[in-house]
Amino acid sequence: MLDPLSDLIALLRPRTVFAKGISGAGAWAARYGDFGHPGFCTVIEGRCQLAVDGAAAVTLEAGDFVFLPATPGFSMSGFEPAEPVFIDPHDTAGVAQEVRHGRQEGDAEVRMLGGYFVFESPDAALLVAQLPALIHLRGDERLPTIVRLVREEAGDARPGCDLILSRLVEVLIVEALRSIEGGDARPGMLRGLGDPRLAAAIRLIHGAPAHPWTVAELAKEAALSRSAFFDRFSRTVGVPPMEYLHGWRMTIAKDLLRRKAGGLAEIADRVGYGSASAFSTAFSRYVGVPPKRYALAASAA
Repeated sequence: MLDPLSDLIALLRPRTVFAKGISGAGAWAARYGDFGHPGFCTVIEGRCQLAVDGAAAVTLEAGDFVFLPATPGFSMSGFEPAEPVFIDPHDTAGVAQEVRHGRQEGDAEVRMLGGYFVFESPDAALLVAQLPALIHLRGDERLPTIVRLVREEAGDARPGCDLILSRLVEVLIVEALRSIEGGDARPGMLRGLGDPRLAAAIRLIHGAPAHPWTVAELAKEAALSRSAFFDRFSRTVGVPPMEYLHGWRMTIAKDLLRRKAGGLAEIADRVGYGSASAFSTAFSRYVGVPPKRYALAASAA
């Protein structure tokens, strides 16, 4: 693939698990424990307060979108003083009906659509490590529409809904991550893609991971000297160019092994190694176990 972000999301294999309505009225406050899975929410009408662990508190208003890449603990409330009610998200994950906070009768003062999904790949930390605890967007017309479609599709359970939901969540992630691509991202792929010169080199790596790339080749594509490219890449992406290439090759290899997509020799060739033995040695050093043992453990899991 020539689009590294699409490449990464495809390997992480996000799958929608749940979506539901959330509302509140009067004096209310809720404290949610750490969940770990990616979560999202859009405000349909009204406003409320959100305080996510590790991020500054924000006011959510109609049209706002929130994405929590790993959903840590957080508090949500109205604007009247209230004692927070603790909620364990693992206990309420399968509740289908709308969640109502505060006053139960009468019209809601804030209405939201929220949900979560899971990454099927055990390499989800590759993405999450690059992101802030909270991504909060205002005035984005596309994301609230996607969340509404997720809610409708999840509620109908019609034929083909799993495929549609998976694609919708992929689009949702891409739209959310586009908003922080570049300087707002932590060191990593997203920040590298925000630098036009480094992005050219990253696309080369993802487009042909088996190619025997050198720092000089990648620097030429980035129109930088070898030393300037090495320093800029290391500072922006967080690792030197060859380490990034090696890590990406191993990520692809793990995915191929989990899916049993070829023998060791074939996988070795697809990720740039001339023999199965050379690949096995490199894989064992990087992952900590030989390829065959990794594949067996993945099958058992």
